[in-house]
Amino acid sequence: MQSSYLLILALLLGSLAGTVPVFMALFFTGTFGLVYLLGIDPQIVIEVLYRSMDKFALVVVMFFVLCGNIMTTGSIVEKLIKTANVLVGFLPGGLAMAGVLACGFFGAISGSTVATVVAIGGFMIPALIENDYDERFSVGIMTTAPILGVIIPPSISMILYAMVSNDPLEALFLTGFIPGVMIMLAMSVYAYFVCKKQGLKTTKRPTLSEALAVVRESIWALLLPVLIFGGIYSGLFTANEAAVVACFYAFFVEIAIHRDMHLRDVKRVVVSSAVTSATLLIIVAGASVFGEYLTFEQIPNKIANAVVASISSPWVFLLAVNILLLIIGMFMDIISATLILTPIFLPLLSKFGINSLHFGLLMTINLGIGYCTPPLGVSLYISGATVNRDLVYVSKAVLPFLAIQIAILLLLTYWPGLVLLLPNWVYGP
Repeated sequence: MQSSYLLILALLLGSLAGTVPVFMALFFTGTFGLVYLLGIDPQIVIEVLYRSMDKFALVVVMFFVLCGNIMTTGSIVEKLIKTANVLVGFLPGGLAMAGVLACGFFGAISGSTVATVVAIGGFMIPALIENDYDERFSVGIMTTAPILGVIIPPSISMILYAMVSNDPLEALFLTGFIPGVMIMLAMSVYAYFVCKKQGLKTTKRPTLSEALAVVRESIWALLLPVLIFGGIYSGLFTANEAAVVACFYAFFVEIAIHRDMHLRDVKRVVVSSAVTSATLLIIVAGASVFGEYLTFEQIPNKIANAVVASISSPWVFLLAVNILLLIIGMFMDIISATLILTPIFLPLLSKFGINSLHFGLLMTINLGIGYCTPPLGVSLYISGATVNRDLVYVSKAVLPFLAIQIAILLLLTYWPGLVLLLPNWVYGP
């Protein structure tokens, strides 16, 4: 029995190391385990594939992907950046703060780190450098700030976590607001002192009328997150319906009001979103087959019992999990890791008295940091391509900002009351 586990682990790690696509590695490893090692009827694999796609939560993911693509195609992103800049741009490091704030605005609509680093980072990194900001600082802050895309709801990874854990999605979303604001503030304060020390020139403080003019111009873009969260928490519509409402609203604003998107662009945006969604769904399918093998072998429960036998303190357990997730995030994307690891960790939470919502937020931050850690951090490669720099350069540039995010992660790890403050206030303890 032990040898079969080692065989499965070697097959999975060997496939990933051999650059086999993640979904194929998960699917073929899971199928091999089910059919060859356990002798399960191959028809079960087909049923698992069907069940994995037959989840209403996946509709939410697809519509938020579409909403993010609409904003990137139109001018909503540009208007969000202008609004952020008029709010903080006159401070020392103000343009960098505006980039961080814009990542928060965009994350509150798109739910994706990759979309945020492409949309905001691709615009802000050249703008920072043109305004005499240090290149390494510019790359570092605009590579790491897009983690807000998966922390501030709606978050695609949170949706997938809730799908596996059966936690209420609306409550899980609420865990992301305070950590997201904390990361924005901490990174902005760091930018303020670094840029003030360097003596960077500041821009003129806008007058009230100038600020109001920018806000008035951007009001339709700013109302989008208000529509999403106002509708969800007022009970007007569910989180699932909010994604659809957001898409129609974004289409209407870009085509009829901003007029920066034309009807001929709709097909291209929809097709691009469909390709992105299909990529995500096929990973979900592959992970579900592998997860079925883990369930048949009762591996999550065996791991839970082994961990409980060797670790008695929830503090030590959470520290070990943080380290493990940070390492896994270096090699695996957040979607695959969430789908594979959540069923393994869930049985452990009740044994250590850890709230599932709290753990979902910690998992999201840990794996989100993985976007900015070598060797496979996607954000590193996107930012590196923007300034034509290699992986080593970008990896060094992100270090101070990763230190800030990991410090906040540790604070949130051992202060669950802060993470659960909003869910407990809205829904009760």
